Amino acid sequence: MKKSVCLSIVALLMVVSCDRPAPKNGASDGDTFVNEVVIKTTPVKNQGSSSLCWLYGMFATIESEHLMKGDSVNLSIDYPARMMLRDGATRYFFSHNPDDVAMHGMSSRAIRLLQTYGAMPYDSYYSRQPVNYGVLSRKAQQIAHASVSLRQLDGHLENVFDENIGYLPKMVFMLGAEYTPLEFAHSVCLPGEYVSLTSFSHHPFGSKFVLEVPDNVSRDSFLNVPIDTLMHRTLQAIRSGHPVCWEGDICEPGFDFTKGIASLPTGVSHPDQRQRQRAFEAHRTTDDHVMELCGLARDKAGHQYFLAKNSWGTDNHYHGFMYLSYDYVKLKTIALYMSREAWASQW
Repeated sequence: MKKSVCLSIVALLMVVSCDRPAPKNGASDGDTFVNEVVIKTTPVKNQGSSSLCWLYGMFATIESEHLMKGDSVNLSIDYPARMMLRDGATRYFFSHNPDDVAMHGMSSRAIRLLQTYGAMPYDSYYSRQPVNYGVLSRKAQQIAHASVSLRQLDGHLENVFDENIGYLPKMVFMLGAEYTPLEFAHSVCLPGEYVSLTSFSHHPFGSKFVLEVPDNVSRDSFLNVPIDTLMHRTLQAIRSGHPVCWEGDICEPGFDFTKGIASLPTGVSHPDQRQRQRAFEAHRTTDDHVMELCGLARDKAGHQYFLAKNSWGTDNHYHGFMYLSYDYVKLKTIALYMSREAWASQW
């Protein structure tokens, strides 16, 4: 889900390493940042060369929402990815449209997949070896193109998926109980549990609209609110212990995964609604990446930052986490997702 101009840079950063804990609340790193709020997270994962950041970021947000309530949840990424490929190959069988088996999407699509196909715990279904989902999606398309019946297509797909991802269990077993994937998903995320939000002035505020970005393949609608309202509500949600899923632009000189910092260039500060709109219309703010916002911090000068959990492994200064400046998030956000409980509690 990244712009092509970013791919070569991003690929160098996505390396596998050991999981390490999130920065501690109140701690500082070289006196650069002091954390004010740190929400519990599951270990940092690595999306490798896949474009599935929208799954990683949304599922990380759901996991943290449960962890903050004392419930341990760690969700499989490979399960919805497999379901999505199977569904896409079936559509391609009828349409021969390559977009049907593409792996891009927004985090709203992750919620759709969860509600449609269910979910599995990470320990129940994960590949023991890195999966190249780009290659696998092309294989699925080739199989669909060569198949003469749905039965043949299904058989070939299952064999390829089993070989490349792993055998798929039919049931989920947890705490001595047995669940179907859908039953497990509904215990993790009920329909309508998350609110999809955005802020652009070419649509009326207070209404929903289908966000016009290429990755909105599901044509999902987002509630449109003024940017100052959106930022205030995001701060309040995190201060109340609710994580927020962030979707936005990372192809900026100020975004540095290795250093673990994202900030706007010197001289660019206090962006407003008009600046956001201009950047969006000029395609300078595009839908590149998804991360979980899981904390708040301040730098030595007292400037506000968001603590973000990334999905590029732990090989950076903050072991897979990043600090995004308030102004960076305000200007470069495409969409945000928070639980309905977090959203409703602030009215």
